[in-house]
Amino acid sequence: MSEHSTTDPVALEVVDAWWRAANYLSVGQIYLLGDDPLLEKPLTPESIKPRLLGHWGTTPALNLVWAHLNKQIVERGCDVIYLAGPGHGGPGVVANAWLDETYSELFPRIPFDREGISRLFRQFSFPGGIPSHAAPETPGSINEGGELGYSLVHAYGAVLDNPGLIAACVIGDGEAETATLATSWHLNKFLDPASDGAVLPILNLNGYKIANPTLLARIPEDELRSLFIGYGYSPRIVEGGFDGEDPMLVHERFAAVLSEALDDIVAIQAAARDGSDSTRPPWPMIVLKTPKGWTGPKTVDGLPVENTWRAHQVPLSGVRDNPEHLAQLEGWLRSYRPEELFDAERDGRPSAVLDAARPSGQLRMSANPHANGGLLRRSLGLPPLEPHAVDVSEGRGVVVEPTRVLGRWLRDLMAENPDTFRIFGPDEVASNRLDDVYEVTAKQWEGEVLDTDANLARDGRVIEVLSENLAQGLLEGYLLTGRHGLFTSYEAFIHIVDSMFNQYAKWLESSAEVEWRRPVSSFTYLLSSHVWRQDHNGFSHQDPGFLDHVVNKKASVVRVYLPPDANTLLVTAEHCFATRDYVNVIVAGKQPTASLLSLEEARTHGARGLSVWEWAGTERPGEEPDVVVAAAGDIPTVEAMAAVQILRHEIPDLAVRFVNVVDLMRLQDESEHPHGLDHESFDAVFTVDKPVVFAFHGYPSLIHRLTYRRTNHANIHVRGFKEMGTTTTPFDMLMLNDLDRFRLVMDVIRRVPRLTTAYAALSQKMDDARAEHRAYTRRHGEDMPDVTGSAGLPFDRSGGSGGALDSEGSSEGPNDAAVDTGGDNG
Repeated sequence: MSEHSTTDPVALEVVDAWWRAANYLSVGQIYLLGDDPLLEKPLTPESIKPRLLGHWGTTPALNLVWAHLNKQIVERGCDVIYLAGPGHGGPGVVANAWLDETYSELFPRIPFDREGISRLFRQFSFPGGIPSHAAPETPGSINEGGELGYSLVHAYGAVLDNPGLIAACVIGDGEAETATLATSWHLNKFLDPASDGAVLPILNLNGYKIANPTLLARIPEDELRSLFIGYGYSPRIVEGGFDGEDPMLVHERFAAVLSEALDDIVAIQAAARDGSDSTRPPWPMIVLKTPKGWTGPKTVDGLPVENTWRAHQVPLSGVRDNPEHLAQLEGWLRSYRPEELFDAERDGRPSAVLDAARPSGQLRMSANPHANGGLLRRSLGLPPLEPHAVDVSEGRGVVVEPTRVLGRWLRDLMAENPDTFRIFGPDEVASNRLDDVYEVTAKQWEGEVLDTDANLARDGRVIEVLSENLAQGLLEGYLLTGRHGLFTSYEAFIHIVDSMFNQYAKWLESSAEVEWRRPVSSFTYLLSSHVWRQDHNGFSHQDPGFLDHVVNKKASVVRVYLPPDANTLLVTAEHCFATRDYVNVIVAGKQPTASLLSLEEARTHGARGLSVWEWAGTERPGEEPDVVVAAAGDIPTVEAMAAVQILRHEIPDLAVRFVNVVDLMRLQDESEHPHGLDHESFDAVFTVDKPVVFAFHGYPSLIHRLTYRRTNHANIHVRGFKEMGTTTTPFDMLMLNDLDRFRLVMDVIRRVPRLTTAYAALSQKMDDARAEHRAYTRRHGEDMPDVTGSAGLPFDRSGGSGGALDSEGSSEGPNDAAVDTGGDNG
């Protein structure tokens, strides 16, 4: 961006005309059906929509900011995206995108003329039309306006590694009261002026929410200024539009302040990039005080509207039935002088006077490719997995920390992709065993650095901040502008972003229906420190329920993976980082656990999504199993395998089929999810009539939700977390929830009819073992040796499972050929 003009200055009269045109189009979208879009005849009730939906109160300020940013873009040639934070600001953003001519280019059914205005009006908040907020259908938007609080964190995510980009973020004062937005002000401490772009926050203080005043609008100006100075900003306050003030005076003040703020950004970046100033700068921000509902009706039915909460949504609600309201609406619309703004002789096209304020091509904020990040996305360079794979050639069961193995591969991934991949998390990257990445990068940190600190640098590739919401929002902004990344968190606390996940999943669902939106890199969660190894932290840290929340979303968007060991985790991560437009959830343990598959076996298993592991079961080729023991998750897999080995020893003639599930969505019907198995393949693996004992990482009900359509669903018995937790030992935690190996053996005995009576003594033996283990933990404060370390693994390290395992054994089952996950995005 140049500090000096690249063209002739845009006159403020042109900016005012643009603002009036955007206001006119915004009001028209809320009220008019579009039969007479330019008011070339007197307004009639028949021209009014039967249902009035939308929000006017915040719109005039959004339009003002857009008009002035256009002026700066034209004059400076700067690269700017626009984030509309205030809820339901859709009328203004859509109006400006149409005035930019972008809307007509992307939606040819909405042409750049009178007919286009008519259709623009009719579609807004109308059946079969568009939403009332900035959404995926809105050109130039990367921030869903349906839920407040995320605009500023999205802005910061967008400018990371985008040194030429400015994210202009308009923040509503109601939105500013949300937790995520209030915390987002601190993100200036993670912005490197040498290698990142800039965020320009513009806080619009219009004073009111839906029915109440806003906090920041009711504190003294000195306190407000001090607040933002304390956050590390250089605030500028602009006030205008009250008591009938001439809008041209507001234009003059705002134009000057906006120009100063952009000059400051240029100076800050220049000093950082030439090395003359390495201190954290006070970034500019603007507080814009304007009346809520500015330029709209001042009073309605004798009550004040402008500059009150009554202007929030639809100021005139009885327009179809109340002649006085109809007359007020007509006067309101004509106050913008549409005859000056739209050229009737050019079939209603915007007047040529507006051309001077319209940036060209991709400099239009509604056409900026950073707001359609799939246009800019480059595929990741994925390093080979082989150097990091766990060698099981000497026998299965090598004990490793799976996420530490992954961390070494991520180190290579970050080295190979130095400016397009980042890791975000809440102070837990090292805790989750990914700290090998610090060999090639550091944690980004622009604040004070002490001698006792470790791995902090201005240009780090990892951002840790103790707010899951900020980590989530930063990655969303980073992905939506064309890059790649990973969000890692403790499993129990990922629920903090439940609502943000909802909104992002909905964004992806809607984006898939918008032809011009290009696919972006998938959002990948790595959830570690999971429920079965949070025994030391206690009940507050024990919750696998995020999986239930995720699978509520459309099957076209969500994917859930439970890799049973380190090599399968490597394969799963490699796959997820190559996909687009998904939310991938990977749950993997950080504690030492058994390595079960070679890398090639893991690739085969990952491609299938679920497999029969002949080497882990006891069924005989060509014969039906007596029971299926299945598992999904690392700890449940070990316990299920241990249960099978007890059965192998105690009931040698029992035919047990062992099934492991890594892709949870394979359990669902193929008509419900693209990864779902067809019924024939599912029945071949799980049988049509044999009991199935399923050891699951999460809440048991989720497996039943996914399999309720299956032939054999009535015989599926699931063990998982049942909200029994405390501070205890790892094995006692399993026993609390009946997911331990002894309980699984008892479940098999009770569900195979010929065993129930014949092996009642074995069932009692298992119950006694549970009691013995429980008593031991109460006496010694630790688990018994037979379930800890290598002694607790379901096989011996010489290469066998009860003497029957072959380290070269295949992971292929008799029916696996029917299982195919499809292409790159599968």
